[in-house]
Amino acid sequence: MKIYYNPKLKELARQLRNNSTKSEIRLWTYLKRNQMYGYDFHRQKPIDEFIVDFFCNKLQLAIECDGYSHELLEVYEKDLNKTMKLNKLGVSVLRFSDYQIMNDIENVLRAIEDYIFKFEENNFTPPLFPPC
Repeated sequence: MKIYYNPKLKELARQLRNNSTKSEIRLWTYLKRNQMYGYDFHRQKPIDEFIVDFFCNKLQLAIECDGYSHELLEVYEKDLNKTMKLNKLGVSVLRFSDYQIMNDIENVLRAIEDYIFKFEENNFTPPLFPPC
């Protein structure tokens, strides 16, 4: 699926990749190089008018790492708006706090795996066999 984005966000995404948070770096060690069941994730991916922390096009999955500022009401409302708009584009969003990533990475990875398993179950197409 073709993902459209505001080209003005490209430079900002590059800057964000070069200035990753500790939790983004930690989660990236598990997502990079197709380590998560062969799925290709990208860091700081522009989508529409947003930049998501991690994105897998095949899964249509965005993963967000939320720091302490995301607990503020105004940031929470922006996150909610971002999630709803991404959902309308067909992109699912998983959000994890920095605390979860740094202190409970096993359950974070389990949640991502669970999404992948459900995605594969719902999008399974049986192989076509040639007629005999």
